[in-house]
Amino acid sequence: MSKTNPKVIVIATSCKTKGGITSVIKAHKTEEQWVKFQCKWLETHSDKGRFYKLYYFIKSFVQYLFLLPFYDLVHIHTSEPQSAFRKTFFLVYAKLLRKKVIVHFHAFSTETTINSKFRQVYMFLFSKADVVIVLSEYWRTEIIKTFKLSHKIIILYNPCTRIHNTILYKKQKNILYAGAINTRKGYKDLITAFAAIGKKFPDWKVVFAGSGELEEAKNLSRELNIESQCLFLGWISGDLKDKAFKEASIFCLPSYAEGFPMAVLDAFAYGIPVITTPVGGIPDIAISDENMLLFMPGDRKMLAIQLERIILDKELYNKLCDSSINLANEDFSVSKITKELENIYVSLLP
Repeated sequence: MSKTNPKVIVIATSCKTKGGITSVIKAHKTEEQWVKFQCKWLETHSDKGRFYKLYYFIKSFVQYLFLLPFYDLVHIHTSEPQSAFRKTFFLVYAKLLRKKVIVHFHAFSTETTINSKFRQVYMFLFSKADVVIVLSEYWRTEIIKTFKLSHKIIILYNPCTRIHNTILYKKQKNILYAGAINTRKGYKDLITAFAAIGKKFPDWKVVFAGSGELEEAKNLSRELNIESQCLFLGWISGDLKDKAFKEASIFCLPSYAEGFPMAVLDAFAYGIPVITTPVGGIPDIAISDENMLLFMPGDRKMLAIQLERIILDKELYNKLCDSSINLANEDFSVSKITKELENIYVSLLP
């Protein structure tokens, strides 16, 4: 490899796939390290049907076989077991060709990944990798406890991003939830908690941006008599996502398990105060009442209290807005995170 011309191949899901991994790589692509290391994003997975997924994987792997000899480092993004299993093929070929390998782990739950029946798949990936990137101290601790691999684990936070759109939107009395609408993300807790205070604040709404259990969520809002105060946008991106975040006054993610939630980082980037749970990477940076409001997963009573507090307390609201902006511009800025990634690349390349 020429020292002046290193090349990195990035193995991950399609750029059109929903989710955090796609958002992270798109953020990395905006910075100079992507060009400096001549990064190529090889897309190995699609959200479409089973047979198309198989075709997509085979096509990408064949392409990988031809491309890899011309690259110096393989940066593999993975998460849940199906993803991890697919990535073993890429790792094995990289090691046969004596390439350096990073495994970048984005999972949200130990029980579905490293402590599941697929434990050995993760052991193989992590033990063969030269570096394992995790999203938080929580995940570093869990992997060390499970696999005793402390010497190769590095924490790299996900970066804050926002859409560069100059259109201005007026702030609305909206509480925004962005992400998959499923039990793990706690959407039922948010609907139930808001129902406890909704009559006090008839001009406020909860806006759900995401796909998933939409009918169940709508039915619950009807049962609790807050249907008129709940808006369901479905999965949104681009200008529609920008509009939803710019109009939001509060962001809430009542999740039970996370890696490091990109939606919270999006809220920071838009300067929106955050109410969330201390799961995944959130405890690494959370100072309750200083840079966000916290409640324990499933504690609907405390969530209702925190929602009411931030609606009524303007001083607290403004302080948390400022904190979100500071976190976005400092600890989680794209330039800072990608510089840290560049340092990891440099450490592995001769």
